[in-house]
Amino acid sequence: MASPSPHSSGGSSADPSSTLPSEPAPARGLWLEDWLTVVIMALLALITFANVIVRYFTDGSFAWTEEISVFLMILLAMVAGSAAVARNLHIRIEYFAERGDARRRKAFARFGALTVALLFALICVLSIRVVYDDYRYEETSPGIGVPQWWYSIWLPVFSALITLRALGLFLRQGRASFAHVYSEGSGAAAKEHA
Repeated sequence: MASPSPHSSGGSSADPSSTLPSEPAPARGLWLEDWLTVVIMALLALITFANVIVRYFTDGSFAWTEEISVFLMILLAMVAGSAAVARNLHIRIEYFAERGDARRRKAFARFGALTVALLFALICVLSIRVVYDDYRYEETSPGIGVPQWWYSIWLPVFSALITLRALGLFLRQGRASFAHVYSEGSGAAAKEHA
């Protein structure tokens, strides 16, 4: 729950944005990304540990570990990207995103969320063709020779998830006022008035 602005008098105001939360509401269902992150990190740790043990005792290695590890790291990046978008922690240029009045900040935030949604929707559509080509031409992975589409199928799936998370963020941003409790200049101003 957002605390009142240090400049407000505590009484009711005629500004309709005063009843809106200052920041977008948190996303729901983030347990999916959180648990996938835990599982993927655990698998990476186990695979790497097993490979180190095998190398230490046998002077050999599991040939499949590098390919699986690379796949899991790419998957982890997609899962983390989805969680970052859902939590409104995706990359943005703060110099522009945090300047100006609340209406300008809201417009920039919503534009950013919409462009993320459009980008990942495009990646989703284009990567479906990649998966289809991998399946149709029976491409196999270079390391262990499994069908390549086993790996590439996850790109459109997680791109679609990121698209949905960005659209959800766009809608939640529409219900927020973006009125900062402390903006860059208001902290000093609040100290002067105290």
